[in-house]
Amino acid sequence: MPGSSGQWRRLIRLILPGFAPSCDRMRDSAMSPNRSVTVRFRAADFRRKLLAWYDTNARDLPWRKSRDPYRVWVSEIMLQQTRVAAVIEHYHEFLRRFPTVQKLASAREASVLAAWSGLGYYRRARMLHAAAKVISREHAGEYPATSDGWRELPGIGRYTAAAIASIAFNEPIAVVDGNVERVMQRVTGTTLAGEKFWSLAEALLNRTRPGDFNQAMMELGATVCTPRSPGCLTCPLVKLCTTRGEMETEAKPARQSKREIHYALVRQNGSVFLVQRPRNSSLMAGMWELPEISRADENGELVMTVRHAITTTDYTVHVWALPTSTRVVGEWYSAQRLPRTAMTGLARKILRKAGWLTQPPA
Repeated sequence: MPGSSGQWRRLIRLILPGFAPSCDRMRDSAMSPNRSVTVRFRAADFRRKLLAWYDTNARDLPWRKSRDPYRVWVSEIMLQQTRVAAVIEHYHEFLRRFPTVQKLASAREASVLAAWSGLGYYRRARMLHAAAKVISREHAGEYPATSDGWRELPGIGRYTAAAIASIAFNEPIAVVDGNVERVMQRVTGTTLAGEKFWSLAEALLNRTRPGDFNQAMMELGATVCTPRSPGCLTCPLVKLCTTRGEMETEAKPARQSKREIHYALVRQNGSVFLVQRPRNSSLMAGMWELPEISRADENGELVMTVRHAITTTDYTVHVWALPTSTRVVGEWYSAQRLPRTAMTGLARKILRKAGWLTQPPA
């Protein structure tokens, strides 16, 4: 980041033609040609207003109670493509089972996947486990202090590395995720892509409080500057914003497809029969689940129907109690073993509803 105001102005002009901090204004390029809008805009105002709002309105989330690198890292991995509400419960349980990076590194993969069950995208758990082994065994438990160092670990990309380094180590580096992209495009009224997002985020970054600033940008996008029906009236940046929410920033989500599937619930002597997904499967590789059957079995009894969604597919799941193991290769699991078993989220949902999964994993 340039140190002088002259360098700042040159950088901004390269990023966004029309964004002119030297005269404290930015011309709206997203509005109708018949509406030439000029907005008073100072980067210092942007930072000040955003952080003042965040200091007062930030959600009370468990991972914000500490700057501990391990907790920040776990939360950032869990939050990828997952709702905050779903993460909170898993976050507490995961840290209860693996309170330190050393505990995580020494755990069996099956135990890590069992604790992750329900969050989906299980490759994240495997990469988290692999990175913990590197930190514990090759770096004597010492965490990288920079984003470059974090990016050398398995499963850590540009965004995650910057988020951890800025929040846990106060490294002055910006983050860009979908929320940040939306805020920047709406405020500037300019369609951005690729490196221009990162360059503008770096230009706007508060370098004294980079971790708080990055979280504030993401918080604003998640709670106020939302994809649909943004809350412009409550936005701290409304007077600096070019579009006031009128700019379309994201493609409409893909329409959900619907599918009906059937599973067998086979029970015997206090155990339930499970099968393992192929280890080379593109989804939930190696996870345990109930046997899938092609259709209702004439010897079966319908015991429940549940709804389940995976990415862009909504499933109607019929579960049939069957007397045999459906002649497939699998394994019997006692009720005591189930909480520690790396099961798919759907299997866990079914067994919990059936009363087979009531105790948390130890």
